[in-house]
Amino acid sequence: MDETGFSGVYTKGNKRRSRLYTRALTEKPLFEEELINERGSCFRFFDCRRSKLAAAVAKGLKGDHIKHGSAVLYLGASHGYTVSFVSDIIGENGIIFALDFAPRVVRDLMIKVAAARSNIAPILADASRPEEYYHAVLAADLLYQDVAQKNQLEIFLKNVKLFLKNNGIAMLALKARSIDVRRDPKRIFSETKIRIEKELRVINYMRLEPYELDHGFFVCKKP
Repeated sequence: MDETGFSGVYTKGNKRRSRLYTRALTEKPLFEEELINERGSCFRFFDCRRSKLAAAVAKGLKGDHIKHGSAVLYLGASHGYTVSFVSDIIGENGIIFALDFAPRVVRDLMIKVAAARSNIAPILADASRPEEYYHAVLAADLLYQDVAQKNQLEIFLKNVKLFLKNNGIAMLALKARSIDVRRDPKRIFSETKIRIEKELRVINYMRLEPYELDHGFFVCKKP
C-alpha cells in the first residue's frame, strides 16, 4: 500500500489502474467490498465510482483534512457508504453524526453500518432545518455535505455557521443539475465559489468527471 497524500486513504497498483483503500476499523465488509490483508493490517476497497470523496482523492485531492479522532457532521449520509470509510479514517476515538431525512435510508444505515461501528451516530432529520438537531450534534472539526437539492448551498452555509469549529474544514459535493438542469454547470460552480468565499476560504476545488457527471467538489476552511 502506498499513501495517496490524502490522510487515511491508500493506493495499490500502477498509476493507470490504481485502486483506493482505507485501513479497516473492523475486518468485516459492509458493502461486499474487497478486503486486502497486508503487513498485518486489513484494508477496504474505496470505490471512486460510489463515493464523491473517493472520486476527489482519485482526481488528486490531498491534505490531512480528515484526522484521527475528529468529530464529523455528515449531511446526506444515505445508506452510509462514504460514511463507513470516514469512520475508518477517524478511528474509534472519532465520531460521525450521519444525517439523512429518509426513514428507510437511516434504518439501513443503523442496521448495516452503525451497528458494526461505535463511532457512527445516525440522525433522522432534514439538513435544511438544523435547529431541529442542534441539541444532538457536537461542534464539528469537519462538515461534509452530499445533498442533491436545489438549495444545497444554503443548507451547507447554514450548517457550517452553526456547527463547524473555527479553522474547521467543510467539504461540499455540489450537484449542478439539482440546482438548475438548464444552466451550464461551469457557470453554477463559478457562482457557488463566489458565494462561498463571502463566508469561507476555498482551499481546493475540482470537477469530479469522469467519476461523477456535473459535480463540483469544494474544500473550504472556516476562519
